[in-house]
Amino acid sequence: MLTEYGRVLIFILVGAGIGAISMVFAWLLRPHRPYPSKNAIYECGESPLGDTRIRFNIRFYVIALVFLIFDVEVVFLFPWAVVYSALGWFAFFEMLVFLAILLVGYAYVWKRGDLEWDKPAPNIPRYERGIGVRETPLTEEELVA
Repeated sequence: MLTEYGRVLIFILVGAGIGAISMVFAWLLRPHRPYPSKNAIYECGESPLGDTRIRFNIRFYVIALVFLIFDVEVVFLFPWAVVYSALGWFAFFEMLVFLAILLVGYAYVWKRGDLEWDKPAPNIPRYERGIGVRETPLTEEELVA
């Protein structure tokens, strides 16, 4: 007679076995045609320019985080809208305070300029192999050379 833990163990073993068997079959049945471009650097369909160890603008992370924060906060509006009629005026004023806090945060991010894409990139010192720190960004001609 199996305990509940024994059933869970059997479930895990069967799941791992199915995964392992499918990986082995895929390895046996796949075509093996190596060529040099499979090992080439791939950057979204573009030819790579320059060294891969460069610092790029943090603005992409900031905009993604701001979007994520406001997106998650707006999700809180849906359950409130479902039960709004049952909660009454207290819920209405509570949501006004919540939206005011969101608008203050949005105004702060907008005032700092974190939502602008066309803002000039800051002068980030770049390290070139064997040369040292460079004060000006590389031009496209220097990257290709």
